[in-house]
Amino acid sequence: MTAMTSAAGVDFLTIGETMGALRAAGPIRLGSAMTLSAAGAESTVAIGLVRLGHRAGWVGRVGDDGVGELVLRTLRAEGVDVTYARVDPNGRPTGLMTREHRVGSLIRVDYHRAGSAGSALEPGDVLAALEGGTRVLHLTGITPALSPSAAETVLVAARRARELGVTVSFDVNYRSRLWSPERAREVLLPLAELADVLIASSDELHLVAPTSATHAAREVVVTRGGDGAGVTTADGGTVSVPAHSVPVVDVVGAGDAFVAGYLSGLLDGLPVEQRLRRAVAVGAFSVATAGDWEGLPTRADLALLDEPAGTTVR
Repeated sequence: MTAMTSAAGVDFLTIGETMGALRAAGPIRLGSAMTLSAAGAESTVAIGLVRLGHRAGWVGRVGDDGVGELVLRTLRAEGVDVTYARVDPNGRPTGLMTREHRVGSLIRVDYHRAGSAGSALEPGDVLAALEGGTRVLHLTGITPALSPSAAETVLVAARRARELGVTVSFDVNYRSRLWSPERAREVLLPLAELADVLIASSDELHLVAPTSATHAAREVVVTRGGDGAGVTTADGGTVSVPAHSVPVVDVVGAGDAFVAGYLSGLLDGLPVEQRLRRAVAVGAFSVATAGDWEGLPTRADLALLDEPAGTTVR
């Protein structure tokens, strides 16, 4: 199995692990039926940007297995450039995650990614991908939690992007199943210091503060779930916008959808407030549909949020 190549040069590049996602209709312990898809924070952002009209690429490793084929097939089908994706040469498998609804809207996620192909990322997998005129490199705090080599890869990529004048976007995206807050803080602070755009939820911002990192970033974006989001810029200005009120079906992937909307506005040169409005709009589409990325909107879809409730578009 080999990754399909495509035209060189993307506006947006991201690095991370995309896994097989098994979604259970009920409790897994009872043998509930499951559906299989592909999922990963970074690839969700890439898909979101492609749907909004941008050229986006994903760099990562998959196993030489059916799930790896599914990951690459899904990304290619969504128009994401996988030129620099690699099939792991040492027989490591593609990672898996399982999801089940527990009570109400509460979702439990378990990961099966120890020793996975995605955790074996190395700097050599990434550096060439940055040389093609990329404008924005997006990183998350998930990838460096996977292994020492993955952590090194993310840090090396961020440093090289800064040398090339590429805007670095960094989403803290803390996962308590992967590491402790203390260990996360130790690894994430150097990444935050390299970020032009630092993104965090209100309950994880403390992992990269108090520190000069929050002031070094040109923009610090803080998400607050149903309470909207805000941005503090380097000059000390603050802009906030409310969230859209929509029926909530599935919150997994909503933060990544928000990031896709925000970075789309950044690539389009929109003012901060308009970027935030696009971000919360994309997030609204995400939470209103099941799946990590399946409900992400196109640019034309965004106008649907302005229609009165109950409207039928004919």
